[in-house]
Amino acid sequence: MSGRAPLVRRAAAEAVGTAALVAVVVGSGIQATELTRDVGVQLLANSLATVFGLGVLIALLGPVCGAHFNPVVSLADWFTGRRDGEGLRGPELAAYIPAQIAGAIGGAVLADAMFARPLVHWSTHDRFAGHLWLGEVVATAGLVLLIFGLARSGRAHLAPAAVASFIGAAYWFTSSTSFANPAVTIGRAFTDTFAGIAPGSVLPFLAAQLIGAAAGLGLVAVLFGRSSRAVADEVAVLRSEQRLAPSSR
Repeated sequence: MSGRAPLVRRAAAEAVGTAALVAVVVGSGIQATELTRDVGVQLLANSLATVFGLGVLIALLGPVCGAHFNPVVSLADWFTGRRDGEGLRGPELAAYIPAQIAGAIGGAVLADAMFARPLVHWSTHDRFAGHLWLGEVVATAGLVLLIFGLARSGRAHLAPAAVASFIGAAYWFTSSTSFANPAVTIGRAFTDTFAGIAPGSVLPFLAAQLIGAAAGLGLVAVLFGRSSRAVADEVAVLRSEQRLAPSSR
């Protein structure tokens, strides 16, 4: 924990990163709808911008705050780290989540401002349907599995490319276009544009994302077992006990 940046700096990085992410998502959606009426091309432009933007943000801010930009990732980090002390602590979690939500709202407002749209205009894009909620469960479970699977297999350095690539793919293979992020979902309710979501559709999306996060953590436990830190500590204890044990010779 001593090597981490101060909590204020990390929370600020989470807010800035989440704001930038939402600005990319919303702004590229607005730009796409102004350039073409083909919905497929609009989604392609929106997804490509998100892939590039997210990859850059993770690479830039990961060393500062871990680049969660997502309350379910922060919750999962806190939950899995309670036993071995690797993850977020309670006060850190309490700082991260409000920073992410505030950043997401700020990012949506910024995107609207850049394109001369009303700064706060509730979305009218209804996304209230069971198959969309299932899409959010799948997208969020896959995201959590990827992030924590990379960490437990010693490949966390691949996160910028891998996470961005997964989100880009999930734009297309999930029915919901992969929000997979409660903060981003809330932020996107503040813009009545291509990427928006009607306020009445937000709560079911949040519930689906929490279910997906739990499913993702379950898959991590099944496929990767306990965290590498916990296993390493256990091995160190066993070796220490062996050295201290009296010799039988």
